[in-house]
Amino acid sequence: MKPLISIVVPMYNESQNIDCFYQKIAEVMGALTAYDYEIICINDGSTDNTLEKIELLADKDKKVKIIELSRNFGKEIALTAGIFEAKGDAVIPIDADLQDPPELIPALIEKWQEGYDVVYATRLVREGESSLKKVTAFLFYRVMRRLAKVNIPPDTGDFRLMTRQVVEAVNQCTESHRFMKGLFSWVGFRQTSIPYLRNRRHKGITSFNYWKLWNFALEGITSFSFVPLQLATYVGFLTALFSGVYIAYIIVKTWLYGDPVAGYPSMMVAIFFFGGAQLMTLGVIGEYIGRIYNESKRRPLYFIRKKTNF
Repeated sequence: MKPLISIVVPMYNESQNIDCFYQKIAEVMGALTAYDYEIICINDGSTDNTLEKIELLADKDKKVKIIELSRNFGKEIALTAGIFEAKGDAVIPIDADLQDPPELIPALIEKWQEGYDVVYATRLVREGESSLKKVTAFLFYRVMRRLAKVNIPPDTGDFRLMTRQVVEAVNQCTESHRFMKGLFSWVGFRQTSIPYLRNRRHKGITSFNYWKLWNFALEGITSFSFVPLQLATYVGFLTALFSGVYIAYIIVKTWLYGDPVAGYPSMMVAIFFFGGAQLMTLGVIGEYIGRIYNESKRRPLYFIRKKTNF
């Protein structure tokens, strides 16, 4: 039998991109006659007619398979659901907005045939994105490399090829707070990269605003690094050290020169400084405690309303 390639596509309000995306995937995979393929579309609670469009495709082409989640769980969970249901010898996650070109898939497969377990696509250029987003993305990946003990490759999204062995390893990771880029790197195996130029979004606007991106970055950092907790400890230690020095200064000053003027300004500065340091430290600790709380519930990651063509 031909090796099976599973194309995993999380979708949220991608109605405008579906037809063009399907045509490009069908052209690319149709040319790879040595392989069979399936397209697993995960409808992550879309509010437009995304579901109706992929159902029409699934009626015409049995290679198109649909996972309809019970509500919007977020891209990381939708991607998890698709990877779990994929049965291919190799699995390729890709977005439907065509920023990641399907034409790169043959190059990913070629590297797989050379013996690599994970072949990830590294962006050289990010077309159609604001300067602020480019700068923040650049900084995020560099900060993650510094903070995390896992070697997460910079400028790399979810677009990659993973062998069956890697997919089975990822499926064993059952945490609720999921940072898939980190998990793909954490499982290890033999990995390599292919550089590419990232395109503009084909149509529509992304659902990721800066607030969601900030939370996404926070998720990644807290999922794979304890450095923020360590920083909170260092801040507390330095604050205590500074306090001790300042107290000694006040005592010596009062003993030598007296203190005829009430120290209201210095008192307020000290209160605000120490109060801010304490609140910041508690906030960092709270982020980790919140994640421990959610993990302790052991709830299912998602619920599937319906599956088509499986």
